[in-house]
Amino acid sequence: MRSYSLIAPAKINLYLEILGDRPDGYHELVMVMQSVDLADRIDLRLNGTEMTRVHCDHPNVPNDASNLAYRAAQLIGQQFPQAFARFGAVDITIHKQIPVGAGLAGGSTNAAAVLVGLDLLWELGLTQPEIQELGALLGSDVPFCVAGGTALATGRGEQLDALPDLDKLYVVLAKYRSLSVSTPWAYQTYRQQFESSYLREPTAQVNRRREVRSGAILTAIAHRDSAQIGQLLHNDLEKVVLPHHPKVADLQKRFREMQPLGTMMSGSGPTVFALTHTQAEAQRLYDQVKSAIADPDLEVWLSKFSHCGIHIAQ
Repeated sequence: MRSYSLIAPAKINLYLEILGDRPDGYHELVMVMQSVDLADRIDLRLNGTEMTRVHCDHPNVPNDASNLAYRAAQLIGQQFPQAFARFGAVDITIHKQIPVGAGLAGGSTNAAAVLVGLDLLWELGLTQPEIQELGALLGSDVPFCVAGGTALATGRGEQLDALPDLDKLYVVLAKYRSLSVSTPWAYQTYRQQFESSYLREPTAQVNRRREVRSGAILTAIAHRDSAQIGQLLHNDLEKVVLPHHPKVADLQKRFREMQPLGTMMSGSGPTVFALTHTQAEAQRLYDQVKSAIADPDLEVWLSKFSHCGIHIAQ
């Protein structure tokens, strides 16, 4: 039976602005998304049956239809029934390194890996945009996870424009193992508290997207000005998550005291990250955080920005 092993990188948000509501119930967003080399490995093997099976070494990752990787396999099977009939289903083995429920797109990048892997196993010959279009049916972060790198994401996050790679920066990420934040809760709570500030008119949203495109954060990225990027990190969801989770707010405060280029919560949290110029600076920051917060519940990772999305393991 043929098989592939794929690397599925995590993502962080360097910028997340909520513009308003969409007719489909989601939020209209403007984000800058960035791949990091903290990654899961996804093994896909044709199993000679009609049943997709998911295995994972993490106890909090489901192995049924609630798993986004499982749903990715089901989706591509429905879209390409002849290929499914010819090759059959797969065993999906997820080797977790990305923390669960962390705002790092762990589930989305696993699903993206399954789409890429089944395109290879089933010899579909899909283009990357075609795989991303399938991914958008599964979740807003999946199209970005397919391509990776640095990108401006608009719509609900599925409309992507590639930006210059920032793969020279290092990042330290930290998350309390026992703490997770529901993404729907974060967005719903934001709506409850800040709906009055939403841009109602489509033209107003278009204008705001145009302002961000020509604004400071994208200019800093274009010039690869890492110090400026660190100063311009922004995440609207911090307004609701940090007051509700004081441990996350304190973690960010501790990071800030160590004077990195910048620090912020990723996505809906609760992971907090800090940027540095060099690996040596990142290692010092990593050691300082581990020393300053002697809590066995706190997990800390040292990672680097990546220009890669889903790719075959070497």
